[in-house]
Amino acid sequence: PTRHAGRGGLGAVMGSKGLKAIVIDITGAEGPEYADKEAFKKITRRFNQALQKHPVTGQGLPRYGTNILMKIIDDAGALPTRYFQMGQFEEVEAVSGEKQYEIIKARGGKIGHPCHKGCVIRCSRIYPDKNGQYLTKGPEYETIWANGPNLGINDLDAIAQIDRLSDDYGVDNIEVGNAIGIAMKAGVISFGDAQGAIDLYHQIAKGTPLGRIIGSGAITTAQIFGIARVAAVKGQSLPAYDPRAVKGIGVTYATSPMGADHTAGYTIATNILGLGGKIAPLTKEGQVALSKKMQVITAALDCTGLCLFCALMMADEPKSWDDLIEMINARYGWQWTTHDFFVLGERVLKIEREFNLKAGFTPIDDRLPEFFYEEPLPPHNSVFDIPDEEMQSVFEL
Repeated sequence: PTRHAGRGGLGAVMGSKGLKAIVIDITGAEGPEYADKEAFKKITRRFNQALQKHPVTGQGLPRYGTNILMKIIDDAGALPTRYFQMGQFEEVEAVSGEKQYEIIKARGGKIGHPCHKGCVIRCSRIYPDKNGQYLTKGPEYETIWANGPNLGINDLDAIAQIDRLSDDYGVDNIEVGNAIGIAMKAGVISFGDAQGAIDLYHQIAKGTPLGRIIGSGAITTAQIFGIARVAAVKGQSLPAYDPRAVKGIGVTYATSPMGADHTAGYTIATNILGLGGKIAPLTKEGQVALSKKMQVITAALDCTGLCLFCALMMADEPKSWDDLIEMINARYGWQWTTHDFFVLGERVLKIEREFNLKAGFTPIDDRLPEFFYEEPLPPHNSVFDIPDEEMQSVFEL
């Protein structure tokens, strides 16, 4: 299965330099050096055992993958539907993780596929077509949302085909899904038109006039079709959680350096899943501090090379933080403490913030699109109401 560097334009930078791929040949490589290899292996085993025992990383993700979230987020009224018009999809069962599991098992696909040889979470899967032939990996929750409920589409096979096309054509299917949502709002095709959405992906690859518009992303698509209501921050489209129903993630979208990035400070863990405590998703109180803390943790965790999903277990297991620091020290021979880990995260965020300021971003870019503040989202009929001044405290590191 394919693996991706994710969103944010890295592929566009590679393309602009004529760089198609990076291939690493490890033949004859000696591997990394360890200050204390035996200690590192012992701590790693303990850390992995904690991952395997946790209900999310040891049960939910291996069985249902990231799409375990579909019904959870829908139940919370936070699933953006038909391009952020409502928070629940009436046909959510048809695109749920449970339904995806049934299809994969019935067709002889693979559940619990590891992204690399040492992965113990194994949240990926192999999705076959109706003839049992490989179609795509996953698809992941974000892909299914962006090209499913977001477009009023309830066909997992069509979404899996879109996922395969997005891999083959090299596009971000969250961004393209949002661009197609805008095209649907503009009447180019209708909500629910799966074949029409597939055709638009093909048009991107063919370079037709319409394909070039959609392939340029949501903001360009909206500008050309005269749509003022665009769900994007710093040029990047929002992912699969409506910030009116989960206000912590709204703070992350607005203030994270890359723009609307759920992985930069995943408050869903606490707001919805109740990991590491609980802050109600609809309240204003505590959301800025929660997002800030999670952004710092994520920035540091990314530096270690650990999977972000490790943080889901770590939120519930305080001892795992000690294990993480011991792993770092056994690997490099350092004398780090948890304080050093948080300082690392703060330093990363400061550097990224400084880059944005030098690139011309201002506090105006650190907020959500206006309609999130003005349009109540069914079923809770809530709006995003955290003041800009309060969100600016995220940058006080």
